Amino acid sequence: MTFQPSDVERYAKLARLALSEEEKARFARELSSVLEYVGQIQKVDTSGITEYETVVPLPPAWREDVVEPSLSVEEALANAPDRKDNFFKVPRVL
Repeated sequence: MTFQPSDVERYAKLARLALSEEEKARFARELSSVLEYVGQIQKVDTSGITEYETVVPLPPAWREDVVEPSLSVEEALANAPDRKDNFFKVPRVL
């Protein structure tokens, strides 16, 4: 599969990106080369390779749920750039 500048334009519009014609052409070439490389990787015969989750065996990540002391409100908010009462104050997100 090869990307055309029109494909890049469509995806840029979905991502709300403004791209110049030069950028569209460049990204089309770059994305096409990425897909070409993925195609080469897909051709590699891996039928004789055993699946592994990890190379080094790891112990289970489970641990006991134990209640431990936490930070006080003052400690937690000590480096806050802005706060309101006992809370971090952040800009409104709409």
